[in-house]
Amino acid sequence: MSRSVLVTGGNRGLGLAIARRFARNGDKVSVTHRDSPPPDDLFGVRCEVTDTASVQSAFDAVEAQHGPVEVLVANAGITRDALSIAMTDEEFDDVVATNLGGVFRVARRAGAGMLAARRGAMVFVSSAVGMLGAAGQVNYTSAKTGLVGMARSLARELGPRGITVNVVAPGLVETDMGSTITAKRREELITGTPLGRSGTPEEIADAVLFLAGNGFVTGAVLPVSGGLGMGH
Repeated sequence: MSRSVLVTGGNRGLGLAIARRFARNGDKVSVTHRDSPPPDDLFGVRCEVTDTASVQSAFDAVEAQHGPVEVLVANAGITRDALSIAMTDEEFDDVVATNLGGVFRVARRAGAGMLAARRGAMVFVSSAVGMLGAAGQVNYTSAKTGLVGMARSLARELGPRGITVNVVAPGLVETDMGSTITAKRREELITGTPLGRSGTPEEIADAVLFLAGNGFVTGAVLPVSGGLGMGH
């Protein structure tokens, strides 16, 4: 059955690959964006996930186009890397507000509709480095680790109504964001990955599709990292 799927930050990179995977599955897919709109074959809505009114407006538009959101993929995120002693309050707050607070806002809004329908699935896109820690990314790793606690709390709250909440934790992936890291950091990540390579957006998208479709998996963290994030 075709589902109404919303992918935040689904206009490019990993989010776009996830949106495309659901579309190939036959689902009705909407994506949020801030600046550059998505390709014409995907329904796009502007949304600033740190703003509750913007989130509400985006959901209203998606519901008018595709019906109540049945699958939420919270993917939108930013980076503002710096060593902790040099990181500004703004750099820390902006990343946490988007990567953690933004997920809370869209999950809260999606959860209301899912509770009424007594079904639904949420998948939060975290990161393997959120489990391992990463120098220069105190803000990013704090937010990505926080998604695990958020997902597991929501899994307990929403599970009695048939709603699943899970986390996917990618390792190094060949995306625009992945291309911004230094050659040295890239080598460190590849060296720490037992499979010895980076992942593809499609490999992450396949895992998200699985988590969104299995009704008996909830509160789980699925590392899709070539072994980089194993054991967490």
